[in-house]
Amino acid sequence: MALSNYLQYLESEKRTSPHTITAYKADIESFQSFLEEEFDQPELIAATPQMLRSWMASLIETNIVSRSVNRKLSSLRGFYKFEIKDGNLDKNPCKHILGPKMSKRLPSFVEEKAINNLNILVKENENTFEQSRDFLIFEILYATGMRQAELLGLKHTDIDVTQNQVRVLGKRNKERLIPVSDNLIALITEFHNLKFNLGLNSDFIIITNSGKKAYPKLIYRSINSTLSTVTTMDKKSPHVLRHTFATHVLNNGADLNAVKELLGHANLSATQIYTHNTFEKLKNIYKQAHPRA
Repeated sequence: MALSNYLQYLESEKRTSPHTITAYKADIESFQSFLEEEFDQPELIAATPQMLRSWMASLIETNIVSRSVNRKLSSLRGFYKFEIKDGNLDKNPCKHILGPKMSKRLPSFVEEKAINNLNILVKENENTFEQSRDFLIFEILYATGMRQAELLGLKHTDIDVTQNQVRVLGKRNKERLIPVSDNLIALITEFHNLKFNLGLNSDFIIITNSGKKAYPKLIYRSINSTLSTVTTMDKKSPHVLRHTFATHVLNNGADLNAVKELLGHANLSATQIYTHNTFEKLKNIYKQAHPRA
């Protein structure tokens, strides 16, 4: 009951995305299962700091990365804060628990040369409905840096063809406008006409073969397949294209604050991680160009 109340609070009051709520739910249920198995204690609000430390130790022993352990701990912190606010708990058992240190990991991104090669390759083979859709998915994500969930919710009414901009509904229902090129507007229009000719009428831009709203796995499979033609990197997800967008625009002189607004980040610190990638590029240029490097 406590967990369902918390999830309802996240959905209705905090406006948390469905994807995030699903992740929080899985994290909290994982801890609850641990309490039942190890301590014969099914009640989350009866957990102690010692129980939490035992749980974290068990996660680390199974080689779960520090980032994931910290995310799970963060999920529980939020849950216990809610329980205190709701009057069901006096102290937060997570309060003095520190998560494992995380190694700094730079965002994975695709090189500009590979993106250009991909554009040529995909456009040449684009003839079926699925191929046209895959190419548009790739183009929208790379051209705007939007999140997968934002693409899934994108409708034709969000496209302003006169101002060349897209209205995106981001996290916590925060809207932002992203400028786009004539080429992307034309691609969206072409695909809309293709859908109409096939009798697939939908307000959503990206749809399934039967005309329904697309789902996350469809987007993931599309991008994974598309990127596999030009790169051997391990991660080939929609989020990699978001990283690629941010890295490329910064490499080509974009202002960091402008990139923050384009990505819909709440804090500049979230955007600054991409400057590490651009600095790596500067170091490589220096090593290649300076006679004493």
